[in-house]
Amino acid sequence: ALFVIIPICVTVLMIKGYHNVEYPIKTHVTITLKKGSSQIDSLKIAFMSDLHIGEVIKRNLVHRYVTMFNEEKPDIILIGGDIMDFESRFAENMHCEEELRQLKAPLGVYMILGNHEYRANRFAKFRWLKKTGATLLVDSVVEPAKSFYLVGRDDLTNKDRQPLQTLLRGLDRTKPVIVLDHQPVTISEMEIENVALSLHGHTHNGQIWPYNYFIKLTYPCSHGYYRRGPTQVFVTSGIGVAGPPFRVGTHSELVILHVKFK
Repeated sequence: ALFVIIPICVTVLMIKGYHNVEYPIKTHVTITLKKGSSQIDSLKIAFMSDLHIGEVIKRNLVHRYVTMFNEEKPDIILIGGDIMDFESRFAENMHCEEELRQLKAPLGVYMILGNHEYRANRFAKFRWLKKTGATLLVDSVVEPAKSFYLVGRDDLTNKDRQPLQTLLRGLDRTKPVIVLDHQPVTISEMEIENVALSLHGHTHNGQIWPYNYFIKLTYPCSHGYYRRGPTQVFVTSGIGVAGPPFRVGTHSELVILHVKFK
């Protein structure tokens, strides 16, 4: 009986695990930020991280993710790093940049680097990322709608990345500041600098049970919504996968943030 039951259970888990990757859930979150001198009352952010385009996440899945994003009609689209898995040749050969160029948002599409962008042929990756049509933020700041600041940090892998304090110097701090940073390890820095909202990925929420418990021990903010002093934090489980094409006990997700300025 065990020889029959065990293979059946494993097969069911694998099918369910792949389904969790192929069909991401949409996580809707409502967040209220201090308006300050912002000129807008609300903002709809579509946020994803950790696509890991490669041998597992191929063009057909990228197309599905893009379609899901555009269905939401967001004001702005943010991609939180780890766009590619290990090498750039898979994304290049499949021309996945053609799919990402279909992302539409009136305030723009922005992306940052993750730790996987620093693996293998990183300069080829940087060249490919420019083909996606998104604005790549590497320790840089933009001011969409002249109503809030979006800070895109370089990944922590680069030990020479700029301190957050340096990036915020000279900004009009009466406007809300949103920080996009791949790894959720600098939350205390966000709190000290009175960042309104910080968005992260990287953890995959463990991806496969029971690793989510180990992730919680490693990262105080491992998945979901948190509040740390003046800073609100959201860590996504990511929309793709690293390694095996399965999620057991976790889901790939697309995050829709409904931000209200008051």
